[in-house]
Amino acid sequence: LWVPEQRPLTPYSGQRLGAPETLGISTLDPGHRPPAMPPGRRVTVRVRMLDDTEELFDVSQKASGKVLFDMVCSHMNLIEGDYFGLEFQNHQKMTVWLDHIKPIIKQLHRPKHTVLRFSVKFFPPDHAQLLEELTRYLFALQIKQDLSCGRLTCNDTSAALMVSHIIQSEIGDFDDSHCRSHLLNNNYIPDQMPLIDKIMEFHSKHIGQSPAESDFQLLEVARKLEMYGIRLHPAKDREGTSLSLAVAHTGVLVFQTHTRINAFNWSKIRKMSFKRKRFLIKLRPDLNSSYQDTLEFLMASRDCCKVFWKICVEYHAFFRLFEEPKPKPKPVLFSRGSSFRFSGRTQKQVIDYNYLAMSAHLHNLIFIFFPKTNLHFSPCLWIWCGSTIGVVPHSPPLSGHPHGMVNGQKSLELFSHSLDGRQPSPLTSPLLNDACSIRTDDEDEVRRKRFPTDRAYFIAKELLTTERTYLKDLEVVTSFHSVVGQDEETPDTLKNSLLSTFEPLHKFHTGFLREVEQRLALWEGRSNAHIKGDYQRIGDVMLKNLQALKPLTTNMHKQSEILLELEKACKASRRVENLYRDFELQKVCYIPLNVFILRPLHRLIHYKQILERLCKHYPATHVDFRDCRAALADVSEVVEQLQGSLIKMENLQKLLELKKDLLGVDNLVVPGREFIRLGCLSKLSGKGLQQRMFFLFNDIILYTSRGMTATNQFKVHGQLPLRGMTIRESEDEWGVPHAFTLVGQGQSMVVAASSLTEMEKWMQDIKMAIEMAKTSNGPTSDVLTCTLTDNKCPEDSPAEAESEDEMATSHTSLEKPTPHRGNTMVHVCWHRNTSVSMVDFSVAVENQLSGNLLRKFKNSNGWQKLWVVFTNFSLFFYKSHQDDYPLASLPLLGYSVTVPSDNENIHKDYVFKLHFKSHVYYFRSESEYTFERWMEVIRSATVPSSRNSKHPHPH
Repeated sequence: LWVPEQRPLTPYSGQRLGAPETLGISTLDPGHRPPAMPPGRRVTVRVRMLDDTEELFDVSQKASGKVLFDMVCSHMNLIEGDYFGLEFQNHQKMTVWLDHIKPIIKQLHRPKHTVLRFSVKFFPPDHAQLLEELTRYLFALQIKQDLSCGRLTCNDTSAALMVSHIIQSEIGDFDDSHCRSHLLNNNYIPDQMPLIDKIMEFHSKHIGQSPAESDFQLLEVARKLEMYGIRLHPAKDREGTSLSLAVAHTGVLVFQTHTRINAFNWSKIRKMSFKRKRFLIKLRPDLNSSYQDTLEFLMASRDCCKVFWKICVEYHAFFRLFEEPKPKPKPVLFSRGSSFRFSGRTQKQVIDYNYLAMSAHLHNLIFIFFPKTNLHFSPCLWIWCGSTIGVVPHSPPLSGHPHGMVNGQKSLELFSHSLDGRQPSPLTSPLLNDACSIRTDDEDEVRRKRFPTDRAYFIAKELLTTERTYLKDLEVVTSFHSVVGQDEETPDTLKNSLLSTFEPLHKFHTGFLREVEQRLALWEGRSNAHIKGDYQRIGDVMLKNLQALKPLTTNMHKQSEILLELEKACKASRRVENLYRDFELQKVCYIPLNVFILRPLHRLIHYKQILERLCKHYPATHVDFRDCRAALADVSEVVEQLQGSLIKMENLQKLLELKKDLLGVDNLVVPGREFIRLGCLSKLSGKGLQQRMFFLFNDIILYTSRGMTATNQFKVHGQLPLRGMTIRESEDEWGVPHAFTLVGQGQSMVVAASSLTEMEKWMQDIKMAIEMAKTSNGPTSDVLTCTLTDNKCPEDSPAEAESEDEMATSHTSLEKPTPHRGNTMVHVCWHRNTSVSMVDFSVAVENQLSGNLLRKFKNSNGWQKLWVVFTNFSLFFYKSHQDDYPLASLPLLGYSVTVPSDNENIHKDYVFKLHFKSHVYYFRSESEYTFERWMEVIRSATVPSSRNSKHPHPH
């Protein structure tokens, strides 16, 4: 049962797209905000999705149809929901669309016994107008249904071609026996047997085509068919000849059987109406036409007429109007005729909205996401990246569409535009409706004159802003403890460890933050502070509190025990594992939970960095210097004692995180194993270059592919032990750019990187790992996978499992696949076709930052004020620092950070520019110091690190 904020979104079982995908990896995507629910008795409504799964929604009977529809779209994280609708059989056994304006209780007479179908309602002339891969995927499912039931009729060649694209998306590249077996067991068209050979012939030509590309090609074929998107409504003409009426984006169509015999374009139609059983079309006068001014068709009943008339009204409004028609004033005394009107955004509004969003975030990035896109993104991409993640795709909101409504939700105000109130596409970043989020230049100048300009003030302010984020992160762990604290299956040792470690820390830092806020308030607000006391310093506050914190840091080297206890508890209890998984899927847990568990150690490093900057800034005679130096000595001592433990804990944390992303690994976390690098490489095989995700450890290399399961995991294809391995460049040998060859024990592999830089990083780390494997005993056991033997890759083996579900470990056995985070670095690297190393992760730990920034999109005029948190290679956007979870996120791997050039007309101080392909963002900071700090930390995520270089703490 779906209840807002109480259950994490779940993807369609076994499907490759769903809420967690867009949610996570969209570069900016936190999911949609559930619509407001009116009071009243609740009823459970059953909705059948396009993949034939069913979902239950708990809704008030008094709620409008739009509330239910928005719940369905929110559940799927669907941005372009305007093309879809919910249809059902009414009490007269007629199939009708759920009216968005009317209350549900007036439409569903027996809601508990009614099944609504989520279906495509408006079929645009060109699927390129659909900007999100999820939307195109849903359209592809609709085409698949229409083919199967015989509604989408066509010649044999077109039918075979469409089926070949469908099975390419479902089972991958052509294999004769696999393809034939699949077609014998699955019917995609009514009379499929005679066409099997033709389907297989077409399928063999699609090698290397990704699922997203297959969807695109399927729609490309379907949209050219005469019956594309056609829903026939039986009727008769004045002479009694049987025919059918249909409506399309062009106008009203007339069919005999499945042949179109007439068409009336919207531009020729002056009015449509119905009187009892008669459907009337009044045409505009045309001297060159032989048609009468009014055409009349007889339908089975008045209700049949009304049903068809309503869909004509909606099609006309959606495809012909610029914006949603306004409701007419109600007559004072009585009304004549139907008061039905179209409710929702028009196609122009949808396209404008998404175009602006895409300009703002990921033009070529998201799902559309990547040039080499895979299931969650499109060639364009996304945001998760477009071909990148990123758009992540988005949890973010998008850029503005004037007077737009997304699926009818209330609009947001931004940049003087009214935006739709839903969370926007993964392609964009958040637009917030707080009036304070837009600040004028005058207000900005007044604020600047009011606050101190001393560099020490801004260093102290960084302490304040990052402490706010740190306290929120501690609250995530204490919230998790409150979840498992009442659970009987959770071991007491885990409960006690969480309680004894994080409750005292949370209490301490609550008081510390209060003191820092008070000191900064005095520093900002008293020009005569020197009379009553010198408040323009922070060292005394830090010294006092760091000394008080010291007793709480004595056991921090045991944080790894909490990680292991949590892992052990999940292995021992399915219930504990579900609690853990469900908690991680909550929006408040914006990065993996075990990262939060290590936050106290990271925070000590941040204190050390801040104090180092203060000591470097102050002259030795400054009143604050002595306290800062003493505090630095205290925290440096603790950091030095914990440094060795921290390195081991970060490696353990990374192994535990990777374990969740991999499907087919039984014992990744073993003593002695060290993670080195993960990322995308193309593997050369008989089928050509195929994108694979590689994982390099100090003893072994794993290579995987993106799974088509509901769990978002990567399926292990094979493993290469490092001991005895050699590596050589082989671009000239194979004619493939940036290629190199790995030669192992009885096995060799040719792979290609996306760039020269990527190739050099991989070769350097692999050579280093090979040398380590020669001199080290390494882990006590090799990686074992449940379906691999003799290190063979399943893609090259005839014994490959028949379905993705069979690749699951015994841990998932017969149970339904569970949701999984889709926004980890593994997914980001996959969609951005890049890599990241353990060195990069370690540098990222040191480079975290929080604070207010003003953001502007490339083609917008206003600056939007956001609270921004930089961590885990991503920017997380909030409306204010009080918010409990981010509205959107932007993974930065692959982005570049620069300053705007003169021809970009950004005439403001302290502005930096983020850009990835055609996606451009501008951010303004409040001072030279904060500008330098944001540039510094963002470069740590966008500029690759070298393993051989030393990474000093930024000062």
